[in-house]
Amino acid sequence: GRRPMTLGMLASQAAAREIEPGQSIDKWKLYRALCEAKPLLGITDRALAILNALLSFYPKGELSEENGLVVFPSNAQLSLRAHGMAEQTIRRHLATLIEAGLLIRKDSPNGKRYARKEQGGEIREAFGFSLAPLLVRAEEIEQLAAKVVAERLHLQRLRERLTLCRRDVAKLIEMALEEGAAGDWSRVHLYFRDVVERLPRSPSTEQVAAALDELELLREEITNQLETQVKVQNQSGNAQHYERHIQNS
Repeated sequence: GRRPMTLGMLASQAAAREIEPGQSIDKWKLYRALCEAKPLLGITDRALAILNALLSFYPKGELSEENGLVVFPSNAQLSLRAHGMAEQTIRRHLATLIEAGLLIRKDSPNGKRYARKEQGGEIREAFGFSLAPLLVRAEEIEQLAAKVVAERLHLQRLRERLTLCRRDVAKLIEMALEEGAAGDWSRVHLYFRDVVERLPRSPSTEQVAAALDELELLREEITNQLETQVKVQNQSGNAQHYERHIQNS
């Protein structure tokens, strides 16, 4: 073809030759994994929409070398299946998918996408986009998807713990103020608010974990301080009771 070759494209083409005999995968199952793995693959929803359109032109439900792996829709056809996406945008997202190692261009001598067919109608050779990298990388993509899902669940659990810890600290400070417990509770409350308000609207796992560490430590310190005061008060009360007992005896 007339398009420039890149090292990434060469790597994809080399990998595509590693398809094992009989290897296949459900194309939509793989697409769902791609949707999950997109942050780690560096692709956008719009690029995925184009990949979805390309997969819809693949006639079988299972991607396999036996069924052929080249699809050859025109940009106009892709636009129709991508809800009217502009052709210039389609070209940009196709380039992204190729750079990400998810597609390979298989150009014809004139750069057009088409298929040469046998007399019986079977495709002898097709020019367009090879989906071979998807088949080769299927296991890797599924592992990346699982990693993203696990990370999301981990973040969700951290956020739940943070919510509970925030609630605990707020209640402890409120109780300390109401009971007139000794301590600089205004300063403690300011620190508490600073930790909470420092978090961005969509915090990362690391940011949530750091805030949780700070608040759990604060909760422990407040609890220890209040428990110590209760013990001191109890001991003082017991001493006074003992003194009254001595005086009355």
